[in-house]
Amino acid sequence: MTLTAPDTDRTLDELSRALADLVHTASPAIGKLAQWVLEHPHEIAFHSVRALAKKAEVNANTVFRLSVALGYSGFEPCREAFQAALRHEDSIYRSRARRMRAEGGKTLAMQIRDSARDNLEELFSPQILPRIEAAAAMMLAARRIYCIGVRSCFSLAHYLAYTGHMAFGNFAPPLAEPGAIADAVTGCGPEDVVIVMSFSRYSSEVVRAYETASARGARIIAITDSYAAPITQHADIVFKMPMDGPQILPSQGAAFALTEALVGEMILASATASGRIEDYERRLLEHGVYL
Repeated sequence: MTLTAPDTDRTLDELSRALADLVHTASPAIGKLAQWVLEHPHEIAFHSVRALAKKAEVNANTVFRLSVALGYSGFEPCREAFQAALRHEDSIYRSRARRMRAEGGKTLAMQIRDSARDNLEELFSPQILPRIEAAAAMMLAARRIYCIGVRSCFSLAHYLAYTGHMAFGNFAPPLAEPGAIADAVTGCGPEDVVIVMSFSRYSSEVVRAYETASARGARIIAITDSYAAPITQHADIVFKMPMDGPQILPSQGAAFALTEALVGEMILASATASGRIEDYERRLLEHGVYL
């Protein structure tokens, strides 16, 4: 992914996607540094070449080569681009603030509340909203939509497939067993959308489904925690989830909000969805599903 002028207009999200592309495609040395910068973007913004090389445990030439690989003439314009992006992006500083709050005597419930609010603000940032609309349009046009997540992501995939199926006939039933996932995805094609969901540590079943869907030419939406995740390189749309919080597992509150937004956008754009939902509810009531 090559950046074009004006370099300083790039958002942190766009720079992160460019770094993630280098993780997959650049030489091992540059790919390793790109992965490190993905996790520490503020370091490249506020250090010299030598200081950054020392922190990342690489040589100064690798830092320069990374800058060129990102599309810049050298390190200084690259650093300026990150500085400009960070001035318009406060998630890093929010992370620091959250850590400070966690040490300030707040109860666990208050920490969860504050981190959930910050995660939602980051998810629904101005640069992400057009991506949600694009994903919803892609899903509306799909012949079939497969929602794939296992273990901690199974409930997320199930929720998306269940709520989507209420309004649209192109959602496949939730997939959980490895055999069922493989059977379904091997039958997908360019007219289908495969939504893969996995967070570090990444599930082998989901990665295999992603690889199969990519080989079959299906459109792919990845919901994950890093642009360098193994389900992102060939994805048409990537949602990098903010998942901070004091919980045992990374918080999936923002991810559930994303699924609600995706289905909601689809319903808003559909002339038939509300009628299908009404018919779905009526059938359940007629057959005594609800008390």
